Amino acid sequence: MRLDLASVPQLARNLTRVVEIVRTLAKYGLADAVVRLDPGFVRRWAAGTTIVRLSHESQEARIRLVLTELGTTFIKFGQVLSTRRDLVGSVLADELSQLQGNVPADPPEVTRDTVEKELGRPVPEVFPHFDPVPLASASIGQVHRATLHDGRRVVVKVQHPGITRRVEDDLSILAELADLAERFLPDLRAYRPVAVVAEFRRVLLRELDFRRELRNLQLFRQAFAADEGVAVPEPFPAFSTGRVLTMEYLDGVPFTHLGKVKAAGGDLDELAARGAHVFLAMIFRDGVFHADPHPGNLLYLPATPDHPGGRIGLLDVGMVGRVDARLRDKIERGVSAAVRQDAVKLTDLIVQVADVPPRLDTDALEGEVAEQLAYYWGMPLEQFQLGTALNDLTDAIRRFHVLLPAPLAMLLRVLVILEGTGRRLSPRFNLVGQLEPYARALVLKKLSPKRMARQLIGSLREWDDLIRSLPREVAGLLRQLQRQQVSVQLVHRHLEPSVNRLVFGLMVSALFLGSAVMWAAKAPPLLWDTPVFGVLGCALATVLGFHLFRAIQHSGKLEEREQGSGR
Repeated sequence: MRLDLASVPQLARNLTRVVEIVRTLAKYGLADAVVRLDPGFVRRWAAGTTIVRLSHESQEARIRLVLTELGTTFIKFGQVLSTRRDLVGSVLADELSQLQGNVPADPPEVTRDTVEKELGRPVPEVFPHFDPVPLASASIGQVHRATLHDGRRVVVKVQHPGITRRVEDDLSILAELADLAERFLPDLRAYRPVAVVAEFRRVLLRELDFRRELRNLQLFRQAFAADEGVAVPEPFPAFSTGRVLTMEYLDGVPFTHLGKVKAAGGDLDELAARGAHVFLAMIFRDGVFHADPHPGNLLYLPATPDHPGGRIGLLDVGMVGRVDARLRDKIERGVSAAVRQDAVKLTDLIVQVADVPPRLDTDALEGEVAEQLAYYWGMPLEQFQLGTALNDLTDAIRRFHVLLPAPLAMLLRVLVILEGTGRRLSPRFNLVGQLEPYARALVLKKLSPKRMARQLIGSLREWDDLIRSLPREVAGLLRQLQRQQVSVQLVHRHLEPSVNRLVFGLMVSALFLGSAVMWAAKAPPLLWDTPVFGVLGCALATVLGFHLFRAIQHSGKLEEREQGSGR
């Protein structure tokens, strides 16, 4: 196989960026896959690359460094991959979770120009005070403090100029490389690179539209309106667009500074439990959850007369996960199967919801699941760590190239990070203990008459739709029969060995029968009054018949065994 990357149209149009990517991969010693695709391209464009001395760094750390150096799209790609522990493994996922897209801030005049173009008014008309120095500058945008005319303090998130075009160019390169990898690198085909990049494209393009983050803020504010211990920034749609987002400023201390949290009056044990309640309520009560609960996205807002217990503030809700009714039902059944140590049922549920390879060894997967359940069953609560158990399970099914649906993979990652954040706040924190009330609520909800009635009504509606559409479908089928547009296609699988054995057996039987007749009739030529061809034919038929018997006994794949012996 000879492939010239520079001749691929999509890559040729972005050759400068492709060369930069290859050079960066070669620099960190990660260009193996590109070398296999086109060694000549690497020799031409990356021959003079200086290898960074990173012998002390793991391969996972070097992957993180490569993605960081390549910028916005690849940083986000790494962050999305960190949600796919079933795809990249827990070690790489943990490393990619550390990716931070800190980039140099845009000049003040550039930021001001973006705000004025998006809002259609001069900055002073909207914000009497707008701090030109950003609080932070991330890969997609930067955040500035400002005030509204009514005196309320806000932060304004402004997208970097030209970021959409750069992201779209990088996405087209990634899509083309994924397609090449799937076609020409069989060992990578099992990881479905095309599907992974397509999912990433959908996630990233949505994150580039700040209107989605605004809507997420509205949803979370509505969900926690009655919870005095949770603060979600209020968005201001009148001063927001797809590239500018204005929201309430939360004056708090990030959970990354635990000393300052304690100094501000925060009880770390209580905050760990309360934070877990917030995220578990999102998952099991609302079905929409914050997908990145690391300490930098959580604030402690000190106590005030209106909120004497203090509050937990949620930041950066650009990436959210959703659990629909179907997936929630599968999760409930999976939890029930795990509690009963029913490895068969749990494996069946994994196969139902996941993308499995064509020749999955279900029995082996079931054995792996049973081993995981047996290891953790009965372990004392103070020793059990849910994050470790989930990592072990995802690593186990990853060995079988089983890919979980994106929402479920994201949910598992959230639970792992949530337990890690909770233990960082309080060594005594245990997420399983926090999960118990929600598990009981799930069981009660599943058995509630209201839910059963709703399911019954849904089933009746489906039957009603089927009965109503049946005459139309039958009439359409009859019309196709009249026009001779109906064809029957028979697909057989793995019949060739059986057919070959049947034909081979008939030939051996015919040889044996004919030779036996010749022997009985003493057909010439004779040797010591014995027909030569009759004896030889019976002997040959006996040998071939024994060969056929052994082939069927061992594998039933006579054709494959014969082909293998001829190699």
